[in-house]
Amino acid sequence: MSIITKGNENKKVVDPLNEIKRRKIVEHNDLITSIAKMDKVPLKIFELAVSYINTDNPPKDHIIYLSKKELFKFFDVSDNDKHSRFKKAVDKMQEQSFFRIREKQERGFEYENIVPIPYVKWADYHDEVIIEFNKRIMPYLINLKQNFTQYALSDVMNLNSKYSIILYKWLSMQYNQYEHYLNKGGRRTEQLEGYCNPEIKVSELRTMTDTINDYKRFQSLEQRILKEPLNEINHHTHFDVTYDKIKKGRSIDSILFHISKKAQPQELNGEYKEREQDPAYLQGKKNREEQTALLSAKAMQNPYTMELLEFEILEMRNLADISLMARLQEVVYPIYSEIEGQAGINRVREHFETIKNHRQDYSKPNIAQYLLVSARNFLASGDVIKKEKGKTKYLRTEGKVEVVNGNKIPDHRYKSAYVNETTPEEQRELEIIKKELSDSMKK
Repeated sequence: MSIITKGNENKKVVDPLNEIKRRKIVEHNDLITSIAKMDKVPLKIFELAVSYINTDNPPKDHIIYLSKKELFKFFDVSDNDKHSRFKKAVDKMQEQSFFRIREKQERGFEYENIVPIPYVKWADYHDEVIIEFNKRIMPYLINLKQNFTQYALSDVMNLNSKYSIILYKWLSMQYNQYEHYLNKGGRRTEQLEGYCNPEIKVSELRTMTDTINDYKRFQSLEQRILKEPLNEINHHTHFDVTYDKIKKGRSIDSILFHISKKAQPQELNGEYKEREQDPAYLQGKKNREEQTALLSAKAMQNPYTMELLEFEILEMRNLADISLMARLQEVVYPIYSEIEGQAGINRVREHFETIKNHRQDYSKPNIAQYLLVSARNFLASGDVIKKEKGKTKYLRTEGKVEVVNGNKIPDHRYKSAYVNETTPEEQRELEIIKKELSDSMKK
């Protein structure tokens, strides 16, 4: 594929399709979280075009030049109707497709609708396609110093739905922050956990995917926005992603994602070699290893570890997993401590019993995350402290209903569960006192 920018009209730099794997897309986070009012094909055309922008030396006229042949290769189309389909996609992209970008201000959100590519020119008799970006979209694509996300073009190329692309970009934004602060420092362990285990409200997910009025039943939303896209993302991209549903009351309030990255060739783009020679990275790596070892040692001495073993939630072999034990000590055991502080250790054990009885096999490979989500849900449910019901209970015996607890007797048919423990001597003394009181009142 080729690209020409202003000032280099006579120089074409050939960029074969097999080089796509080495190219990146860079976008501002506000664009990542915007509402993409477009279908899959216009969205992928935009992503492809963005990958050709040199962020250090952007085209001053906002124009790039692509090859139709290589564009079709990117979309993996070879049928005779591909030219007609391309024209229709361009028409739709310019007439109906735009980004609705939200920026948070002091008094609320500010919205901006931008048609990203208002001008496209091509001809039947040559291979060149001219694409001009809207000048208002450029600040979200160039000169980005902070709050931006970088991801692989090859990942986007293989995603076959709009929702897969949108969700992939959002997950990339979260995981990029995890990798950045993991290497450079500046964030606590629980903050790092939040980046690779990001949580999003269902309402926000609907807004981002433009499905506020679609898929009213959560099961339908889950199938189209979560299950199908994540299946594609896990199959075609660098990520492995799972998720948990977080309840608030009886409804699903949030989605908690768990992102990990697949092993990559160490010399990809030379990044690994460069990173391994960075003193700051090496020192940060050493500090993380020492912190993990310390947390693991503390977990081995923590009473909750023995409790989990006794309830058969942990196995003896788990104790040798330093990363697992460190994570339990760092993010799970503090929640158990909070539950115990509110309701006592027996309530924590009841929670362990519930986990033991309802735990599924799929949770075993990711036991720390399973225990974390379970503990969070339990703590947020409001059921930690058992509430005593204030209702009076009655016991029916021999055709009568007697009060078991409480001091109210509804009517004459109800006999209180009262046992007279007064001795005969005390009873005689009471009778004498009653007689004396009665005689004094008569006088």
